[in-house]
Amino acid sequence: MPANRSDADLVALVEQQDEAALARLYEKFSGVLLALISGILGRSGDAEEVLQEVFMQAWRQADRYDASRSSVSNWLSLIARSRAIDRLRSRNVMQRTATAAYAEKRDDNASPEGSRNVLYSERRTRIRASLAELPKEQAEVIELAFFKGMTQSEIADSTGIPLGTVKTRTLLAMKKLRVALQSELRDLL
Repeated sequence: MPANRSDADLVALVEQQDEAALARLYEKFSGVLLALISGILGRSGDAEEVLQEVFMQAWRQADRYDASRSSVSNWLSLIARSRAIDRLRSRNVMQRTATAAYAEKRDDNASPEGSRNVLYSERRTRIRASLAELPKEQAEVIELAFFKGMTQSEIADSTGIPLGTVKTRTLLAMKKLRVALQSELRDLL
């Protein structure tokens, strides 16, 4: 295959199931796409899997590329962004599901672990009371981070609060909780 083929020509060849054309697109765009995906996900293992999904989608859907609407670079970037956001949402759903399942766990069973469950219940009550004593702004970021599984960047985006402010509020809240829950920390250690 001649090296001077345009990106659009390579996509046309991929549409015809030309593996060498796909390999050429991968060589040309994988680095930039991996950086984009990593920026969204923050995990290299996930990013590499998503990158593979991007090129699999390009392989299967090359016929959907329209050179009059975007460049190949933009087309692949849009696929990458969409796949990365899908992975991020999936990860967040799993975290929220696990958090919800833990929160719904009943503590009132009569098993031999009952006394431990009572202690956990009391500890949870003290933690909730300590959270209630925080200023509203600090409690909000803690709740979003720990109970909704959101990152500080996601908190900033969803609340419209600058990222630096989110980080400061989180730090201040954690310091206050550490002092308020000192006996809990000793019990855990």
